Order: sequence, then structure tokens, then C-alpha cells
Amino acid sequence: MSVPAPMAASTANWHWKNKNVTSWGHQWFKDTVGQVKVTGEKEGEAVWVHDVTDVDGDVELGQRKSKLITIFDLRLTVHWTGTASDGSEVKGRVDIPEVSHENTCDSPEKYEYQWRLHGVSTPEAQAVLKFARAELPALLDAAFRKFPAAMLEHHGKDLTVAASNQATPTASGTSTPAPVAEPKAAPVAVKKPAAKALNTSKIEVEGTFAASADDLFTLLTDQGRISLWTRAPAQSSPQPGGEYVLFGGGVKGKYISLEPGKQIVQTWALSSPTWPTEHSAELKTTLTQGSDSTTVKFALSGVPTGLEDEIKRNLEGYYIQGFKSIGLGTSL
Repeated sequence: MSVPAPMAASTANWHWKNKNVTSWGHQWFKDTVGQVKVTGEKEGEAVWVHDVTDVDGDVELGQRKSKLITIFDLRLTVHWTGTASDGSEVKGRVDIPEVSHENTCDSPEKYEYQWRLHGVSTPEAQAVLKFARAELPALLDAAFRKFPAAMLEHHGKDLTVAASNQATPTASGTSTPAPVAEPKAAPVAVKKPAAKALNTSKIEVEGTFAASADDLFTLLTDQGRISLWTRAPAQSSPQPGGEYVLFGGGVKGKYISLEPGKQIVQTWALSSPTWPTEHSAELKTTLTQGSDSTTVKFALSGVPTGLEDEIKRNLEGYYIQGFKSIGLGTSL
């Protein structure tokens, strides 16, 4: 689901991380789209954006297995002004109901533009509207498609941990190999103290998808199809006691029970510095078939206290949005 960007070869970068950059993203669109302007061949003919009044939706940057992933789904309201060849001024509005990772990065397509004309619909106003509809979309498309790269440039470093074993650049442009560590004596086995009891809680997220319960069950369990929505290597042995690995190692566990088309119960552990070592939660996925869609409910029990918000964002960003990214459609 991304414009994936390879990062430093540090195992720290394999962990599942998210950063919410919604405020920054909203301002980026206001600043960037607000600079769009086009002039026509006729003297005095021009159209430009004079205001972006509404930018609604969430923007996040995620990382898993050394890849940065842009997650966004926005709605924009753009106000434009134009002048006709006779000098008369015309104002209007265009709504763009979806500027998302899916229609920008995964399967680029034309954005939907909903045009409105303010004021009296004179022949001159209609001529300016026609010019705006013909010329502005290409410029707006180009602006929107710059967003993922801008997000990576401004915020990617906040999720990246530099590898300590990389060569060190020198002033001449060459590099000095990292020093080789001296051999160490074999470690002495130390008895680990008993694990402390964890305070945990339960979180739930759900989405409704334009697919059958049987198809979604297969997407969640079949090794050959999991990567379609996770966009990362996966392993899965869908049987009680069978192991699975998702998101290139970001999530691991074992299946406890499987009821095709209805329910999956599995242990669930996150590969992250914030997740307690050797601790597993339990993920119960329930599929409820409707007449033309299926509701999927993810209920994760055993989430360490303090991680609820982070894990809920991850379930929504990687599972719910993962299905959306392959065109199933969803409503949270």
C-alpha cells in the first residue's frame, strides 16, 4: 500500500511503526494546491485556485520491514477564480471526494471532480467554467501525486533508525569500513527472572467490504493471497497449531481455530521494541456475511496497557486499509 522506500539495513527498521501526520498533510494540500494557476491562449483568460477551505481525512506514515508506507484518504474542497477574455471575473468551487493512497499510488487513476459555479450562469461564466474543467484537473492531478514523496521526505527520517554497521563516509567521498568487533568470550548463562504479570486490555475494529465471507477468509489465511493486501512477504499454515508470519515479520503467531467463512482465532504478537518479549495476544476475526457485503470484526485481547491507541491505529491502517487498497471498499 505504498510508495515503498528502501531504508537503512537496520533490524530496528523491521518493526511496525506509525506516525500520524494529519495536520501537516492538511496544510501541505492547502499550500500546494493554493499555487495552481493556468492561463489560456486568449488574452486575459485565466483560472487559479484562491482557497482550499476543507481538507478532511487522516494521514499517516507507516514502516514495516525497512519500507515506508504512506496511508491517507482525504476529501478536498477547492475554490477557484477565473477571468474571461472580456475581463469579467467568475468564481466557482470543485470538490474532490477522494485523494487516497489507493488512487494515487497503488492504481493511479483519474480523480473525481465535482464542479460548481457561483453566481449567475451567464455565457461568459459558462465559458470560464468550461476552461477550468478542461485545464485545472491535469494541474491538480500533478499536485496530488507529489504528496506521497513529500510525506516521505519530511517525515521518513522520524521512523528510520540508521544502521550502525554501515560504512562511514569521509570528506573525500570514499568510505571507511565500520570497525570489526573483537571476539568476545562465550556468554555465561543467566537465569531469567520470572516474567511480571501484564495489565492488558481489548481493542476492536471493524470494516465492511464488498466481498463474500469465503473470499475474505481466504485473503486472511491463504499464504498466496495474503500478500495482495499486506504488500509484504507472508507465511501461513492455516490449521490449528499452524504458524503464520505477516508484514515481512512484523506480526507472528499461531492459529488456534479456523471456521471457514465465519471465524479465525489466532495468537498475535508484534515485532516491536514496545511489545513485551514473549507476550502474545489473541486475535479473534469474525466474518458476518450480508446480502452484498461482509463485515469483518477484529477483536484483539491481551493488548498491553498503554499500547491500545498504537495497536488500534495499526489494525485500522494495515488490515482495514489493506483490504481497501485492493479495491474491496470499506467503511469504518
